[in-house]
Amino acid sequence: MSTITALRVQPSGKALGADIEGIDLSQPLDEDTAAAIRNAWLDHLVLRFRRQSLTLEQLERFSASFGQMDKAPITPWTGQPHIPDHPFVAVMSNIEKDGHPIGSLGNGEAIWHTDMSYKDDCPSASILYSVEIPPEGGDTNFANMYRAYENLTADLRARVDAGLMCKHDASTNSAGQRRAGFEGVTDPREVPGAIHPIARTHPETGRKALFLGRRRNAYLMGLDLDESEALLDALWDTATDPTLVWSQTWQVGDMLMWDNRALIHHRDAFEATDRRLMYRTQLQGGKPY
Repeated sequence: MSTITALRVQPSGKALGADIEGIDLSQPLDEDTAAAIRNAWLDHLVLRFRRQSLTLEQLERFSASFGQMDKAPITPWTGQPHIPDHPFVAVMSNIEKDGHPIGSLGNGEAIWHTDMSYKDDCPSASILYSVEIPPEGGDTNFANMYRAYENLTADLRARVDAGLMCKHDASTNSAGQRRAGFEGVTDPREVPGAIHPIARTHPETGRKALFLGRRRNAYLMGLDLDESEALLDALWDTATDPTLVWSQTWQVGDMLMWDNRALIHHRDAFEATDRRLMYRTQLQGGKPY
């Protein structure tokens, strides 16, 4: 059994992120260790566990220690999850088999985003485990949305705190690919998707954080389109300030766990001829408020 006495938290020195050392995640977590990991996660927003060797069952067991898992998306060509025997595990990969990708997102850049913000209930956490990585590219970058909210100018803060609501586009993913079953939309006012406050209260820490989702096709409810676009641009400029960012350069065996309620992230592109294979789980959250 894992024990809290071996666990060490090493902060990144950036606006977010920490390494968790001295723990083998292939072993079950005891209650004290799970609690220590959860506290570190709430403090640092992104945790990295290096040099792990996990089966899918072990990845699921670790994830379930922190909440109820969301089911993985289905593939449009089979109507099944990527791994039918593991319906809570999503495959993030550009590898193809029999003419179809075995996973999601491909090799292109994924823009800054919050996972599943286009749904009414958004996941609290994403957990991503690396199996194959390209020799270059594919880094994942994270930005602290607590700090972004705190860094808003007085005018922007007043507008955000007045109760601005944002529509989050459900038709297109973070790689710019249209989701199955959706039509293309060019006017952000007409896109389908959930409507959430532009600043949300974290249900565990009580802190306020910007909740921007994705820039593409976002719309601030009730505003003229030009005004919405200008205000969103100003908010995103604050949110993506380099001082708020920590970047993960992947190694095989890395596992990251991040707080979907208080950060945004994006992935760098990599060569299409290089292979990348990741397994992801997500934890259920709730409706942002």
